[in-house]
Amino acid sequence: MPTSVLHAIALTLCCLAGSAPLAFGQAPAVPEPVRALAGAWEMSNADRDRTCTVVLRGARSGPGFGLQWDAKCAEVFPFSTSATAWQIGPRDALQFLNAGGSVLMELTEVEGGLYEGERRGQGLVFLQSMASRAGEERSPAQLAGDWGFVAATGKLLCRVALATTQTETGTLALSVQPGCDAAVTRFAPAAWQIDRGQLVLFSRRGEAWRFEEVDALSWRRIPAGRQPLTLVKQ
Repeated sequence: MPTSVLHAIALTLCCLAGSAPLAFGQAPAVPEPVRALAGAWEMSNADRDRTCTVVLRGARSGPGFGLQWDAKCAEVFPFSTSATAWQIGPRDALQFLNAGGSVLMELTEVEGGLYEGERRGQGLVFLQSMASRAGEERSPAQLAGDWGFVAATGKLLCRVALATTQTETGTLALSVQPGCDAAVTRFAPAAWQIDRGQLVLFSRRGEAWRFEEVDALSWRRIPAGRQPLTLVKQ
């Protein structure tokens, strides 16, 4: 049957059903509740000595919608290695799913932007929207870990590790991994700290690079200068 005839039949059926037709090949619209939850979230235990970041995507992926886990999550919340998607379940619960669509964890909202759930053997787990914490200054514990300098082209220039160990000057220790680009080694970062909401890196010569938060997983150098740089959580 000609494509034009099939298209006409589809339009007729949609109109008879009382709904607007979708063009051939057009993806279904993302539900408003999903759009409202899409973004960066912090996952933590009750004592907040185990934290990591997960980004809830608004694009469909497998049995639900996409996820981007911080690499740290695999260590502090092992179930995350099997969680490949999320969805909104019964009673507006937020559910993490494996590739087969089974629910690995379900969290319910206890207050605006804060969800709570329990996984056997791991106790209570909390999920808090990073947007609801926008006014809070990040703590060293939240930023500690492996980060990468990324150029405007998307090329990874260097990897560094931010530690919470204090140096003799009162800043925090930073180590540079081998194989860094000259754009970073010339600066020679050696320490870091949080200053008025900004992430500041210090060189051995006392020079400073300042970064402002873009989202939970990336910070942008300010001012950008001739070679814009972004620090991205690895």
